[in-house]
Amino acid sequence: MSRIFTVSVASVYPHYVNKVEKKGRTKAELDQVIAWLTGFDATALADHLAAGTTFEEFFAAASVNPGVSLITGSVCGVKVQEVEDPLMRNIRYLDKLVDELAQGKAMEKILRA
Repeated sequence: MSRIFTVSVASVYPHYVNKVEKKGRTKAELDQVIAWLTGFDATALADHLAAGTTFEEFFAAASVNPGVSLITGSVCGVKVQEVEDPLMRNIRYLDKLVDELAQGKAMEKILRA
């Protein structure tokens, strides 16, 4: 089991916010991306952050968007679509979406509309 599975989402979330804000994107856009991936609205996301939910618990409670199969590419040299472990794949999907947001990609493309 990877160590990231037991890390709280709340401990990583500020890094996601900093990453996207440095590139001129907003926390609201980040939350929109997370909502698309997980099905969590702003209240549910805030509850998970406040509770210190681990990535394992976070994705166990999520309704992962069926459009995730359209997410392709690499994060840290690993092709997200080739990650075998379902939990790790979901974490990599989240990382990839945050990267795309920070790179200035159009929201419609990030959300695979």
